[in-house]
Amino acid sequence: MARLTPKDIRKLTPPEREKKLDELYNELASIRIQIATGGGSENPYRTRAIKKAIARILTIQHEEKMEESE
Repeated sequence: MARLTPKDIRKLTPPEREKKLDELYNELASIRIQIATGGGSENPYRTRAIKKAIARILTIQHEEKMEESE
């Protein structure tokens, strides 16, 4: 997965963002399950990258809600 930049996230429609969030949450859950079962992760940075992507999407969604309410 390529790194999600704020510019790329803003280009997505709200339903596309929700879909991307679901995908990221599912991927994070599967990595956590792998680690918990002792499998470890091939790329330890992957967990951090997924968390950051989730935070970016949620931040942009929050910003847009705040703009709408003004």
